[in-house]
Amino acid sequence: MSINDFRGLPDEASKAVAITASGVSYQLAAEINNNEVHVDCNIGAYFYPNESWYKVHLADGKTLGHEQLHFDISELMAREFRRRVKEKKFSANVKREVKVIYKEVTDSLNKLQNLYDKETNFSINDEQQELWRHKIAKALEETKAFKD
Repeated sequence: MSINDFRGLPDEASKAVAITASGVSYQLAAEINNNEVHVDCNIGAYFYPNESWYKVHLADGKTLGHEQLHFDISELMAREFRRRVKEKKFSANVKREVKVIYKEVTDSLNKLQNLYDKETNFSINDEQQELWRHKIAKALEETKAFKD
């Protein structure tokens, strides 16, 4: 991710210096044969450049590092979603069951993003920013089996 990826118009009324619009989405295909549910669920973490922005006059190198971790948190939660789908024994209500997992994952994603901003004070707290950088890097390494 580079600063040029942030193509949205900044909200000058916002206290934020930058916003990363990212999240997790999925496409589901499921088939039931002989009472066995076969699931093909394409799950990804996405960055939305046209909804992401930064204030040129306030952003610095720390800003991009902070925003990169927001996307990395989305990737981490996409991996959690993949893990849960892979390990789940689905019933004939597979679409509903996947939606439940998706809602739980996105709720956790939102809480984690908010906690990250709170604990780092939106990148101002250098010590917490570094702790989060290590924490997310470690979690991504531990979940690399669910990268794609």
